[in-house]
Amino acid sequence: MACENSEPTKPERYVSATVVQSVKILVVGAFGVGKTTLIGSVSEITPLRTEETMTSASVGVDSLSGVDGKTTTTVAMDFGRITVNPEIVLYLFGTPGQRRFWDLWEGLAEGAVGVLVLVDTRRLEDSFEVLDQLELRTTMPFAVAVNEFPDAPKYGTEQLREALDLLPQTPIVLCDARSRDSSAGALITLVEHALHFTASPKALT
Repeated sequence: MACENSEPTKPERYVSATVVQSVKILVVGAFGVGKTTLIGSVSEITPLRTEETMTSASVGVDSLSGVDGKTTTTVAMDFGRITVNPEIVLYLFGTPGQRRFWDLWEGLAEGAVGVLVLVDTRRLEDSFEVLDQLELRTTMPFAVAVNEFPDAPKYGTEQLREALDLLPQTPIVLCDARSRDSSAGALITLVEHALHFTASPKALT
C-alpha cells in the first residue's frame, strides 16, 4: 500500500470520487509526544485542532519534563484526512494525552479499525499507562510509532518491545511526526496490521 501524493498539495475539501472505502484511525499517546504534529503533517485538509494555551492552572498537573517548550495542549481532539491510494481514505482522530481526558477515548474510538500509539523514548514510562488504558478500553489492533525527537535516546525494536511489554505481532515503527512521508508510513503500517488482524481466524472467533 503506497501513499498517494507524497508531496504536500493544496488541501482538497472533498474526497475523490474514486474512493470506495473510508477508514477511521485513532491516534493516541502521552502528553506532548507529537500527535497533533503527526496529524497536521499528513492531513490533506486543514486539520481540526482543539488546542488551548497552557496556563498556571496546569502547574503540578501536566508534567513538562522533556517538553519544556510546549505552550498549548489538545483538550478534545485533532482531526485530519489522508488519501492513501485512489480507493482508500483515512480519517484520523487524535486524542488528548492527559489522564483527565481519557474518558473521551471511548467516544472517539467508536467505529475505528485501529490505533496508532505514538511514543517518545525520552519519556518512555509515560507510555505505560497509555497502553494500559488502551487494553482496558478497546480490543482494537494497534501499532506503536516511535517519534524520533532529535535529542531522544535510540533503542532497538526488541528493547522497545520488552520495555513496553508488547506482543510479538504488534508492529513497531520509527517515524518523524513532522514528516508527511514518515507519518504516512506509520499509518499505513497500522492499516495493514489492522486488515491482517481482522482477517485472521482468531480475530473472527
